Amino acid sequence: EIRFAGFTDPWEQRKLGELLLFQNGFNGSSESFGSGIPLISVMDVLDDEFITHETVRGKARLNCEEASRYCVEYGDVLFQRSSENQEDAGTSNVYLDQHVSSAFGGFVIRGKKVGEYNPIFIKYLLGSPFIREQITHRAQGAQHINVSQDTLADVVLLMPSMREQEAVGLVFLHLDNLITLHQRKHDKLVQLKKSMLDKMFPKPGETEPEIRFAGFTDPWEQRKLGDCFDFLQNNTLSRADLNLESGSARNIHYGDILIKFGDCFGLGSDKLPFVDDESILSKYVNSTLRVGDIIFADTAEDESAGKCVELVELPNEPVISGLHTIPVRPKFPFGSGYLGHYLNAPAYHDQLLPLMQGVKVISVSKTTLQDTQICFPTVSEQSAIGASLNALDFLITLHQRKLELLRNTKKSLLDRMFV
Repeated sequence: EIRFAGFTDPWEQRKLGELLLFQNGFNGSSESFGSGIPLISVMDVLDDEFITHETVRGKARLNCEEASRYCVEYGDVLFQRSSENQEDAGTSNVYLDQHVSSAFGGFVIRGKKVGEYNPIFIKYLLGSPFIREQITHRAQGAQHINVSQDTLADVVLLMPSMREQEAVGLVFLHLDNLITLHQRKHDKLVQLKKSMLDKMFPKPGETEPEIRFAGFTDPWEQRKLGDCFDFLQNNTLSRADLNLESGSARNIHYGDILIKFGDCFGLGSDKLPFVDDESILSKYVNSTLRVGDIIFADTAEDESAGKCVELVELPNEPVISGLHTIPVRPKFPFGSGYLGHYLNAPAYHDQLLPLMQGVKVISVSKTTLQDTQICFPTVSEQSAIGASLNALDFLITLHQRKLELLRNTKKSLLDRMFV
């Protein structure tokens, strides 16, 4: 659909079996492991990045005698032979290194003629929707999906000139490099926040955190949560009772707290759904939510039960607390952002773990929350902590959005730059 300027020649139709030679990867036992060549695993093939000698994840190495039979060289294509799901069946990657490695399972295939294809281009071509559809459509099996050599050999490719292959391949290589860069920045920020949450709040049995902002020396106060908050009323509306269009009030559902919302909720987050029944608001007029209120999700399928969100900004319409939530209101002022981050941090949340009930569905109760202990410094120190962690959340969200944009761009180009 789109091409670089200057390229007008038609693409040549080929079958994969006409272009490449197939050989099986290593399928032996651990008795063949030694101190020789690294063994490329299925996880390496599934990775978005090209495989190199340095990126091979597994520790397994083949002894020299076995390795010589399963050598993988620069430009070789590696196909995953089987998978438990159709999406991964027939997934491919390319080895881009002058060092030699060896391949585990699957197929190793290389060009019949030197220089007949650009290995960077071929990786992205084989990952394009047109090719993936051919492979998954012909894959066989129910619980375990298999792709045979005959199936792969019969896949139809359309190949441009080598110059156009190089140009197309470099576009996707550049995109993947950007995706990797932003993913690493995102992951570093997530780890930084995790470290901050561990060090900026007192550990159980301690009265001060490991690190504090300069100028703050006052001792932290410790009190029962029930002494610091009033409990509000929640409703039991299901998703079917809500809509995204209009209504007299908005609703906070426990599922959104667990999945969509971070520690603090502002208008930059996803829109809150509306309540369909106009009469509902009158029943909860005394529990309409305000900025500063905290909403706990009282149930989950794992230990995230008890996750909460602090309301730092709200829409114009009244907001009420929904199904499986426990809304609370501070009895005295707290610094903006402090409670949202603290109550979700291990320093507080770990208290809930031994108190949770249930097997398949885990829950926490109002009584449980009332008796837990919370720690807090002066309001000014609370505000400083909240502001710093909010800034980190902003950067994490920024890189997440860039990642989504780059991935969507790549997905669109995979669909439009191949035939």
